[in-house]
Amino acid sequence: MEVARLATATGGTPGTGGPGAGCARPVAGPKGEDGMTVAGKVVVITGASRGIGAAAGRLFAAGGARVVALARGAVDWADEAGALALPCDVADPGAVAEAMAEAGDRLGPVEVLIGNAGVIEPIALLSEADPAEWGRAVDVNLKGVFHGMRAVLPGMIARGAGTVITVSSGAAHNPLEGWSAYCAAKAGAAMLTRAAHLEAGPAGVRVLGLSPGTVATDMQRAIRASGVNRVSGLDWSAHVPPEWPARALLWMCGPDADPFLGQEISLRDEGIRRRLGLSA
Repeated sequence: MEVARLATATGGTPGTGGPGAGCARPVAGPKGEDGMTVAGKVVVITGASRGIGAAAGRLFAAGGARVVALARGAVDWADEAGALALPCDVADPGAVAEAMAEAGDRLGPVEVLIGNAGVIEPIALLSEADPAEWGRAVDVNLKGVFHGMRAVLPGMIARGAGTVITVSSGAAHNPLEGWSAYCAAKAGAAMLTRAAHLEAGPAGVRVLGLSPGTVATDMQRAIRASGVNRVSGLDWSAHVPPEWPARALLWMCGPDADPFLGQEISLRDEGIRRRLGLSA
């Protein structure tokens, strides 16, 4: 199996799984990165209980950010990192609005939003997919991104500053068997991110996306167990650790990423990896 080619073709997975054991690739800090780009800023991360969200939350907190971790489940790392954990289902617009309001009341205006929450289920062929489960995936992966943007963009536009990052996927651009809900919703979220840049960029709001590639999370274990499409057959060593996209997200909050505003950055791009000091 041509693992490198498949990883490039299929792209990323959602950021809601736990860190995967067995990924031997070392993680180096971004060149010249001292974390000061987020020091003191209020950073909200959705889907923060596991995987990319948890890795990003820890890294941003270590960089001095005032992190707000949103998740449906427990955020075990929040107390140790000094983060504020709030229960939130991103599929519920009222819950998202309430969480953002509480974050603002307790810490101040939201300055960075990372829309990371995502689900892969249902893994099912179109002819066999349950409509309710299919709709739930769209509610989380697409509408959840909208709900977060809708809650923070008015304030960011009024202040003339802010950063909104959507965790995207190669599946937004490449159809895969059994992933119709995920692919369709991620494609919509990618376009939504471009629309947000078009509308809010002129006011000074930074909007961009990150396609992390395949990431070693619990969700990848579920994908592997499904046996559906070629991604399930990738060797575990083909997946990057969640700390890699976490570092990319931190870098994207700084001015070095400004040339990519309105675009989707791919962590599979060797040039991007070199900028971040990540080993191949």
